[in-house]
Amino acid sequence: MTEKQVQLLYFAAVAELVGHREESLSVQADSIAALAIELEERHPSLRGRLKNVRFAVNETFVHEKEPFADGDVIAVIPPVAGGSDLLPSKERVAIKTDKLSLETVCDLVRHSGAGALAVFVGVVRDHSEGRSVDALEYSAYETMALKEMAAIIDELEAETPVLRLAAHHRIGPLTVGDDAIICVASSPHRDAAFVAGRALIDRIKDRVPIWKREKGPDDDRWVGWTEDESPG
Repeated sequence: MTEKQVQLLYFAAVAELVGHREESLSVQADSIAALAIELEERHPSLRGRLKNVRFAVNETFVHEKEPFADGDVIAVIPPVAGGSDLLPSKERVAIKTDKLSLETVCDLVRHSGAGALAVFVGVVRDHSEGRSVDALEYSAYETMALKEMAAIIDELEAETPVLRLAAHHRIGPLTVGDDAIICVASSPHRDAAFVAGRALIDRIKDRVPIWKREKGPDDDRWVGWTEDESPG
């Protein structure tokens, strides 16, 4: 197995257990979960403790099954005082070019007071308005899209404070059956989660600068342009 050189950052109680705040390591792990096991072997003081921490790769929270690359900076983050359900909205939205993870998005809004999770997954289908569709290509004004998605979450959570919302959108080429967007709403009860989840996807589709190009056997078209306006 190829070794990777990574920079580990430790904080608060984890730093105290390890005895320092950072170190450079050569590791054999190919996922965050495997890295956790390797860290417990290197630092016996961490054994049994890492199930309660979160990992961030290059300042982005990741799920335990996600891989990491040579040269990455990996932070080991113990529970914060306010609880994991208080991540700011900008850390609960993402524009990604790789496969979306439903579990990752759900984990962003889970908390001890959430009795309901309402999930919307937008999937690439093989037809649109009577046309056959072979594939889609999404493009985005990424920095603005992320800000607008976070703003939408802030608006909805201000309207109903018990909500927690998250959304990940994929861009680039997608084929039939791929997940294009995942929106998740959590709340104490299901009614609020259903309503908020619907509002979240509706506002994203209405306001966020992400564009979709449909590719079929006969032609390509940008969704939202009329036939006379379409440049292709």
